[in-house]
Amino acid sequence: MDAAPDAARWVVSTVADETAARALARALVERRLVACVTCLPGATSLYRWEGMVHEDTEVVLFAKTTAARVADLEHAFAELHPYKVPELLVLEPAHVGAPYLAWLRAAVAEER
Repeated sequence: MDAAPDAARWVVSTVADETAARALARALVERRLVACVTCLPGATSLYRWEGMVHEDTEVVLFAKTTAARVADLEHAFAELHPYKVPELLVLEPAHVGAPYLAWLRAAVAEER
């Protein structure tokens, strides 16, 4: 992975419903941990939890941030995410357009 702190990262997670998705997304954007969160309702997740297979409807969250903000984002998930074991997948995009990357970096820059 590119170790540059201002490199773009795409973070994937899920929550149970749109209310939880909006609350988590808003908190992450307000804290400048992410530039944007896209919430996609209507996903069906099948998973093993506590020895049983479950099937639930969830909202998929796609958050955009930088490598430098990932550790703080992980701490925020521990505090804010409604799941006991939240999904937190950090992906490195192969390419990000220059204008979007500039906006992304500015949006998550810590206020001075």
